[in-house]
Amino acid sequence: MPALDDGLVTSEDPVDPAARPQRRRFTAAFKVEVLAAYDAATGPGEKGALLRKHGLYSSHLVEWRKAQQAGALAGLNGLPRPAKKTTEQLELEKLRRVNERLERELAKNKAALTIMGKAHELLELLSESSATEAPPTR
Repeated sequence: MPALDDGLVTSEDPVDPAARPQRRRFTAAFKVEVLAAYDAATGPGEKGALLRKHGLYSSHLVEWRKAQQAGALAGLNGLPRPAKKTTEQLELEKLRRVNERLERELAKNKAALTIMGKAHELLELLSESSATEAPPTR
């Protein structure tokens, strides 16, 4: 009769952690090389053969191409890599965005006050003109 499994994982687990599959990691140079070879393949079945040779899926190439277009692989394409922003630069950008938002709100408030002032003037003119007019007699 087999032993019952209580679902607890113990240190005596029969699965060797070293035997677990490891996630594959590809260097940026390899990605650029494979993308160039894939783009250069023109014959029938060449692209599929290239993918099978390296054990890749087309989804790998899609992701790598997106990364390449975003500049993540730029250092290997001869293009300069975008410099990382310092915390001061990030804070400065954040403060600029806040400042722009506040300036837009201020412009709206100024426009609203101008409109309210003109409406007040108009109402004063109307009340003065109605006060100076004599009420109709019967």
